[in-house]
Amino acid sequence: MTMDLRLVIFDVDGTLVDSQADILASMAAAFGAIGLDVPERQTVLGIVGLSLDRAIRALAPDVDDAGISTAVEAYKTEYQRLRATGGTQKSSPLYDGIRDVLDTLHGQPELLLGVATGKSRRGLVSLMDGHQMGHLFVTQQCADDHPSKPHPSMVMTALAETGVAPEQAVMIGDTSFDMDMAKAAGVAALGVTWGYHSPASLSAADRIAERVQDLPELVHAIWSDRT
Repeated sequence: MTMDLRLVIFDVDGTLVDSQADILASMAAAFGAIGLDVPERQTVLGIVGLSLDRAIRALAPDVDDAGISTAVEAYKTEYQRLRATGGTQKSSPLYDGIRDVLDTLHGQPELLLGVATGKSRRGLVSLMDGHQMGHLFVTQQCADDHPSKPHPSMVMTALAETGVAPEQAVMIGDTSFDMDMAKAAGVAALGVTWGYHSPASLSAADRIAERVQDLPELVHAIWSDRT
């Protein structure tokens, strides 16, 4: 009998890892490079998940293209410096219990794991290598190859690469961008409350996880809801 494969796609920042300290510091460097005050913490965290150029443009809508490019490069330089100085474990620590959840899901033969992130390919590879978890994810989608979230391209490519039907996939994330991307791609959406957007912004989610350890149960509950 053929096993029906299912796909669990994770967002990264705010879902798997807590990189807010480096994000905030890097955004401060980006705004300093263009002579502007950095926005408030919650405003900055509210754009996490978007591709970097789109995120900075959302925070600085009156800045011209040259200024956006300058800010983007300053952000990347500072982020890379912080990661090189502190190492991945300090720069982007896994949320408590996440590795156990990933190992549990990876150990279920019918499940495939993937990621869909606003990070660059370089940033994603560094993160995966630093946490020694790249082997867990059979499909890894990033900002270099796709339009920014909430465009469904990342999820649709992950489905195509794995051969999994949309109704057999779920997107897990902490932002409204993740939930909207999931809906646009026709997959289920599982919101998490430990990340950067408020729980109220996750209204499009099929289910909400308030604790990391509940993720495996909720993933399967979503598929039960759909049958």
